[in-house]
Amino acid sequence: MQPLTNADLEAYLNEELAVEEASSIEEQIRQQPELKQRLLEILARRDAGVHSLGEIWRRHRITCPSRPSLQQYLLGVLPSPEETSYITFHLEQIGCRLCAANLADLITASEQSEEEADQQTQSTRRRKYFQSSVGGLRKEKS
Repeated sequence: MQPLTNADLEAYLNEELAVEEASSIEEQIRQQPELKQRLLEILARRDAGVHSLGEIWRRHRITCPSRPSLQQYLLGVLPSPEETSYITFHLEQIGCRLCAANLADLITASEQSEEEADQQTQSTRRRKYFQSSVGGLRKEKS
């Protein structure tokens, strides 16, 4: 196992790593007190306002597509093939966990909307059947 760099630790703090990598780093931090100290130094540097341009871009997620763009991606209606290609690259190659979670949330919301629409359609259909049969059924007199 290679020693962790400050870039690795910063990526861990920014939650930019795959789950397996983040878990591995977390385990190393528990076992090696010097890594915890390095994390504290990185956080102190951030709090002091010492930032690199790359760090600012990562922290503010400037390269992440917006939620409306992810929605358009999901529906396949993005304005250009370049945007579709970029979002696919961002999700699959970069592996942005936040955008993947955002996309999963949109998929879940979409499925729930479809389910609610189906229930609404069934309810409307039942109401129409009932209304069309009002007066059509009579009680038998005994």
